[in-house]
Amino acid sequence: MRFFPRSVAGWTIAVFGAMATLFGVTGLVAPSVVLAGAGFAADVPDSARVFATASSMASLNMGVYYLVAAATEWRPFFRFTVPFRLLTFTVFSALVVTGVAPGAFLGVALWEGAGAAATAVALAHDRRR
Repeated sequence: MRFFPRSVAGWTIAVFGAMATLFGVTGLVAPSVVLAGAGFAADVPDSARVFATASSMASLNMGVYYLVAAATEWRPFFRFTVPFRLLTFTVFSALVVTGVAPGAFLGVALWEGAGAAATAVALAHDRRR
């Protein structure tokens, strides 16, 4: 198995995977860092810390899935991620707009939306090559 992507789309997936892995590890080691980065107060209940830790484990797993997909150039997976990351962008943005989540959480939504857009553009670019 190659460890580096062979396409532009593969690189977008690899970058997202590396970031998700890093965020996941960070959240497992220091959930308060993840909570603060998303705009939540430092004095959140224990249940929020547990949820942040569980979300971090999911992020770590997801990051590894993306890295494997990038290394194996699994193009159906690349295509599959675009609409679902756009859905994540929409839901996370709605949480901020409706006041359920703090404004800083919009950064998470934008990260998902920008990543989906980058992968969509890269897939189109790779098709033309």
